[in-house]
Formats: sequence, structure tokens, C-alpha cells
Amino acid sequence: MHPSIIEGIIEFERRYYRKFMLRTHTCGELRIEHIDKKVKLCGWVQTVRDIGPFVFVDLRDRYGITQIRVAIKDSFDTNTENYTEDFKSKKKELLNKLGREYVLQIEGIVEKRTESNPNLDTGEIEIIPNSIDDIIVLNKSEVPPFKIEDNTDGGDELRMKYRYLDLRRNVVRENLMLRHKMAKATRQYLDDQNFIEVETPVLIKSTPEGARDFVVPSRMNEGQFYALPQSPQTFKQLLMVSGFDRYYQIVKCFRDEDLRADRQPEFTQIDCEMSFIEQEDILNTFEGLVHHLFKTVKGIEITSLPRMTYADAMKFYGSDKPDTRFEMKFVELTDIVKNKGFQVFDSAELVVGICAKGASEYTRKQLDELTDFVKRPQIGAKGLVYVQCKTDGTFKSSVDKFYSQEDLKAWATAMNAEAGDLLLVLSGDEHKTRKQLNELRLEMGTRLGLRDKNTFSCLWVLDFPLLEFDEEQNRWFAMHHPFTSPKPEDLHYLETGDLGKIRANAYDMVINGVEVGGGSIRIFDKTLQAKMFEILGFTAEQAEAQFGFLMNAFKYGAPPHGGIAFGFDRLCSLFGGADSIRDFIAFPKNNSGRDVMIDSPSEISEEQLKELSILVNMKK
Repeated sequence: MHPSIIEGIIEFERRYYRKFMLRTHTCGELRIEHIDKKVKLCGWVQTVRDIGPFVFVDLRDRYGITQIRVAIKDSFDTNTENYTEDFKSKKKELLNKLGREYVLQIEGIVEKRTESNPNLDTGEIEIIPNSIDDIIVLNKSEVPPFKIEDNTDGGDELRMKYRYLDLRRNVVRENLMLRHKMAKATRQYLDDQNFIEVETPVLIKSTPEGARDFVVPSRMNEGQFYALPQSPQTFKQLLMVSGFDRYYQIVKCFRDEDLRADRQPEFTQIDCEMSFIEQEDILNTFEGLVHHLFKTVKGIEITSLPRMTYADAMKFYGSDKPDTRFEMKFVELTDIVKNKGFQVFDSAELVVGICAKGASEYTRKQLDELTDFVKRPQIGAKGLVYVQCKTDGTFKSSVDKFYSQEDLKAWATAMNAEAGDLLLVLSGDEHKTRKQLNELRLEMGTRLGLRDKNTFSCLWVLDFPLLEFDEEQNRWFAMHHPFTSPKPEDLHYLETGDLGKIRANAYDMVINGVEVGGGSIRIFDKTLQAKMFEILGFTAEQAEAQFGFLMNAFKYGAPPHGGIAFGFDRLCSLFGGADSIRDFIAFPKNNSGRDVMIDSPSEISEEQLKELSILVNMKK
């Protein structure tokens, strides 16, 4: 058949079917080139403006907003400004169709606006229906409990209760569109790197390490329970044993933890594993993923990621996830401040400070606010020492009684301070003091405008301790998980018993002070894995009961392997410039782990409990 005939058939079909379609275009699609076209739009009523003989309607769908101008012709006397009875009747009929959030179908002609609206993509045009009959109400709406606008009057709990209405707002919809783009770009990159996406089970075996499990009773196996996976860790290792050398999954994970802004009981990971690799292969591959996401989603070219050891991160920032958008590194002052009669410093294990550039003019009120900040129970410092480096070359401090101008000058020299800077110093137990100063550093970064959400600073943190000792339980715990491999050069510490010196073959990716991903090279030797279980306090029987399936798999030629998991929700919130991951989850839980929209979790009936052989003991 001749191509022109085929094109004619296609055009006929397009016009024929469009005649019977509810809409021919979306509310964000029409432009100046569509003028004089007859179109059908469907959407929700955003606003209605009644202006004399015209009624203006903003019609909204997920693609945008289009203005509709409805004229009630020959019914308005412009000279006397008197409404005729016919006009009043038609106006009432029209306005009855235009309640807020009503679902409408509108047919009309695209015309050029007299005055364009630069705030709308469709701002150069408007739709003119021929008559009121061209406006069809597809569904009415009650008055919504809050305004469906970017700057809504609805509080957080109210919007979560009516989340399906909240999702109509541009800002929320854009968040989910960003999430979609992130997932699409992730799959594109990993597919190009020969990864295969494999789904792993959601009903699994409970494990004792890590956070609390969500458990699910099994009706068919009375008295026994599944757990929801905290991660697909063991399954992805089994996939490596199976020969799938590059696996990924954008996967739901579950942890029964107390909630905060960046934590939900169910969350999403980009979960990945590779075989026949070393740490450098992982770092290069997934640094490439982050480069791809920034370029594809944000249009930003980022530089190669610097690398920092865990020891340096703690020494200079007091955190294993340092925010490197700004400097303000820690400087230890212990040796130069002691033996001056100031007992707070003389008795301290560590005296350490930061230099806040350009903040020497802080008022006494502002300095008192900083002192109150570090003394909050969640931070726990006993006090704060400050030194103002005045522009005239002198120093003013809260410890002038104990330290001379020469002493304070030595502090400033050690901290590379200049005239106009402010020194902030904490002291006490080394571990606690570094954590406290980290909180103060972040607070100063915020106050000084150094934590711009549109600036991105990424890095790898490497060489974590393999184990950490819990004084209360008098036992060692895996800092990551029991399958993390020790650094090969530190293996001899297993024999000498210097367990605290063993470094993990592990790595975290940090962006703007947020840990967005972490992983490790895994143990693939069954003898070393058994030794690790022993160190962590598992008996041979317990290790067999919990992880026997993995240990058995290792008997059949497990390859060297390692992987990483990215917090997908956290990545989305960072890319979107938000503080909470909830903004990027369609139906999130509140801070109590509840879905207030569907009222979940909820009680179940006695019949269901009996069928599951469960007796609920409610503790008051």
C-alpha cells in the first residue's frame, strides 16, 4: 500500500477516535501553535473567577493548568451594567458546574490570550467553549478540607489523612515525578553496565542482627513466623553463588525502628551486588551511577568523588558522614590549653574547636544561644568556650580570666583564624566531645548559610572499624553486618585478639552530610565466615539455624563478591532539596508509624487471631 494512503488512514482514525475521546489534549499541552483548533480537555477546577460577562476557570490535571474563558453572550448590557434575567439564569447554571475540585470535560476553541501569563506553560492561550453545554460535569466534589495549592493551608497530619488530595498539589506531584526519573535513570545506567534485575522474597526468615524485624504469622505453619526483609543481603549473596555476577533491584525494605525525617518503617533501596571484583571496582562503578543521576536528573556535572578514611572523618568532623560543603574542620587544642588553671580544660581528655569565618561580631545573645544549643539533652555538652578575633587584632573570650592575649593568639594561630573570625571550643570525653562539636559545626554551617541545598558535595568514606564493642552487653557487634570482610592486611588481628584494630573492607557514599549508600566486600570463605560468627557470639548451632543455608552455599564455589545499597528515598530527597524522605513517598507513615489515611496498623478480628493461633496480650 502506498505510504500516502497509509498516512491518510492513520489521520482518519486519529480524527475519528478523538471525536469520541474524553480529551484530545492535556491541560499542560496547548501552545500558541494550537490556535483555532477545536479541543477537549478534562481535569479538576483549580479556581473560578467571576468577572462580569465572563467566567474564567483554571482547569488542572497532572500536566499543568489551562485557562478557560466562558462568555455568556447577549445577556449583559455593558452601557447600563444591568444584568438581564436571562443572563442571571445562565450565570447561575454555569457556576453550578464550577465548584472547586469538580471534574469537568470542556470542549472549545483555542484562542490567543489578550494578556499572556508568563507563570504558566499554557499562558499564551485560553479555551473558549461555544456555550455552557460544552462544559460537562463528570463528577462533583465536596469542599476539600484544605486548599489544593502549593502554599496550602493544610497541616501535615490533615494532608496525610487526605493524601490522595495532597497528591494533586504541584509540589507533591513534582516530587513523585523526580522519583520516577531517578528510578528510570538508575535502571538505564545499571542495564548499560550489564546488571540484571532480580526480585527477591518479601517473606523471609527473621535474623537477630540489625534493627527489629516486622514479623508475619504463618497460618499454614502454626506458631511460626516470617519476617519482612531489612534488606535482601543474603539473597543477593546467594545470587552471586548462582553465577549472576551483576545483580540489582529497586526494592522495598522494612525495619521496625523509631522514626525520624529520613526514616520510614518501609523504605526503598537500590540494592546491588557484583562478583569477581575488589573494592576499587565497586567504587568506580557506583561513582559512575551517581555521576549519571546528577547529569540525567539534575543536569549537573559533578567532579570525581574524594575519599576519606573513617579515622579522618571522625578526627576532623566528628561524624562518619561529614558535610563537606564547607570547611570548619576540627582543630585539637588539648596540648596548648592545659595547665593554665582552667579546670574544665585541665581535666578533659580532649579539647577541640572550630573556626567560624566572619562570625566574630556575634552578640552576647547569639553566643548564649549557641551555649544553650550544645547543652540540649540530645547533645549533652556542659558548656561552650568562645574566642572572638576582633578586627583590631585583640581577642575577647569567655575564659579571659585564665588565658592571656598571647595564649588566645596561640589558639587562633593553631586554628588558622583571622581577624573577624569566631572560635568555638568544647572539651570532655573524646568520643562524646567530637559528636557534640559535629552538631555545633552543622548548626554554625546552617546559621552562616553554608549548607545550600543546591550545592552538592559528595565523597566516599572508607576503612570503617569491622567491629564495635558494647560495654553493656560485653560483646562485639558487627559495625555493618556479619558478612562484611576484614581488610586482608588486618586479618592477623583475628589471631592476636586485637579486634578493635580490624578495619572493614567497607565503604559509604556521603552527599551533603547524608549517608546515601553503603556496602562492603563480602566474606566468601566459609572458614572465615564461621570465625566471624564465633566473634559475634553465635554458637555453631545458632549460626547453623540462622545462616546455615548461606554457609552451605559457600561449600559449592562462592566467588569473591561485594555490593552496595543506596537509600533511594534519601537520594530523592537530596535531589529534590527536601529535609524529609516522606515528601517523596506516595503514601508515607507518620512519626508514629501510622498511615492515618487508611488507619493502619489496626486490630484484626478474633476469628483471624484464632485462625493464626495468636493470643494478644495487651500490656497497659
